[in-house]
Amino acid sequence: MEAFVWDQNMVTGLPEVDRQHQSLVELFNQLNEAVFERHDPLAAAPEEVFQRLLDYAQRHFSDEEALMADYGLDARHVDAHCLLHQQFDEQVRSMWQMRQHLSQPGETIIGFLTAWLGLHIMGIDQSMARQIEAVRLGSSAAQAFECEQEQSDKCIQTFLRLVGNLYRVLSEQNRDLLQAGQLLEERVRQRTQELQAANAQLEAFSRTDGLLGIPNRAYFDQRLANDLALAKRQQQPLALLLLDVDHFKRYNDYYGHQAGDECLRAAAQAVQGAILRSTDFVARYGGEELAVILPNTAPAAALLVAERILEAVRALQRPHADSPTAAHLTLSIGCYSAVPAHSASSADCIRLADAALYRAKHEGRDRAVLSA
Repeated sequence: MEAFVWDQNMVTGLPEVDRQHQSLVELFNQLNEAVFERHDPLAAAPEEVFQRLLDYAQRHFSDEEALMADYGLDARHVDAHCLLHQQFDEQVRSMWQMRQHLSQPGETIIGFLTAWLGLHIMGIDQSMARQIEAVRLGSSAAQAFECEQEQSDKCIQTFLRLVGNLYRVLSEQNRDLLQAGQLLEERVRQRTQELQAANAQLEAFSRTDGLLGIPNRAYFDQRLANDLALAKRQQQPLALLLLDVDHFKRYNDYYGHQAGDECLRAAAQAVQGAILRSTDFVARYGGEELAVILPNTAPAAALLVAERILEAVRALQRPHADSPTAAHLTLSIGCYSAVPAHSASSADCIRLADAALYRAKHEGRDRAVLSA
C-alpha cells in the first residue's frame, strides 16, 4: 500500500527539486511499509527507514536553501522557507519519540508526513519555483516575491494559509503532548525507582534479625546453601562456626531480659568486628546462638578466626556474675571446615559444627573446638 502517490500537481518545474520530492515520496512509502506491513523478514526496521528519511530530508533542504541563495531570492521568502525546514525536523523527531503514546502511531506519523509534503510542495516550494523563474526572466528578487504575493490565486492562498495554520496548531499540540509524555515518563521512572528502593528495603528487612541487626536464620540458610554449592564446584574448603553465649539463661535470670538483649547485641557486634573479609558472613542462628560462614577457609584458618572472635568477646569485659566459667561474658564455638563432598548438604555442615560446639561446652566452655 502506498501512503502518498505522486502526480503532476506536485511538479515545481525544477528538475532536481522534483526528483528529490519523488525520492521523499518513495521513503514515505518505505516507512509506511516498514511500520504497517513488515512482510519481508529481511526488510529494514522502521527505525532504520525513519533515519534514512530524516537524513535525506536534510540533504534536500540544504539543496533547496543553496538554490535560493544561488538565485538571490528575497529574504522574506528565504526566512519563511528555512523556518519550515527547521520545524519539519523538530516536529517529525518529536512525533517519532512519542509514538508509543499514540493509539495508531503508524497511521498518525505517515499521515503527518504525507500532509506535510503536499502542503510544502503546493505551497512554498512551487512559490519558490515561480520566483526563480521570474528572476531568470529579469525580475529582481523583491519584484518576484511581491508579484508572487499579488498574482497567486487568492482562494488557493487562503486555503493554504488555513491549512498551514491548522498544521502549526497540530504541531504545537504534538510538542505539548511530547513534553507531557516525557514528564509522565520521568514521573513513572522516579516512582519505579522509589518502588525498587522500597522493595530493596523490604527485602533487607526480611533478611535481618530485628533484635541484633544482622542477617537472620532464613538468610543464613540461603547463604550456606549457596556457599556450599560454590565450594563443591570450585573444590575449595568451606568453614562454618556455630557460636553460643555461655550460660545465657543464667545471664537473663540474673540481669533481666532487657540486659540479656543488650548482651546479645554486644556479642554480635564483637563477632562482626572480628571478621575481616567481605566474603565472610555473620548471622543469628537462633536464641543466643550465632553462626559464621567462612568461604575458602581451611581448618587451621577457621580456628584462628574462632580464637579472634573469642578474644573480641572477652575484651568486652561484660560482667557475668552468675557464670561458673568466667566473671565476664564468654562464648563457646564449634568449627567445621572441609572441602565438601558432592553429597554433602547444609544439614551435614551444621550437624558437624554443632557436634564440635557440644564438645566445646563439655570441655569447659570459653573455647573453640574443631569437628573431627
